[in-house]
Amino acid sequence: MTETPRRSFVKALTWQAMGLVVMTAITWTVTGSAGTGGAIALLGAASGMVTYMLHERAWARVRWGRISE
Repeated sequence: MTETPRRSFVKALTWQAMGLVVMTAITWTVTGSAGTGGAIALLGAASGMVTYMLHERAWARVRWGRISE
């Protein structure tokens, strides 16, 4: 039931890639600047990936709510 760190990392990468595209589009629309939109999105993606990894690894240790197969 637990997952490897590598799996958590790949999940974080795919999630952040989707978020990067969405955040770039949103901030570009709001600011009118593709450069600013991309910079904000990259900063958000980097911080989000780190916190997501930490969150996933912490929850991998929690037994609550799991169903044994």
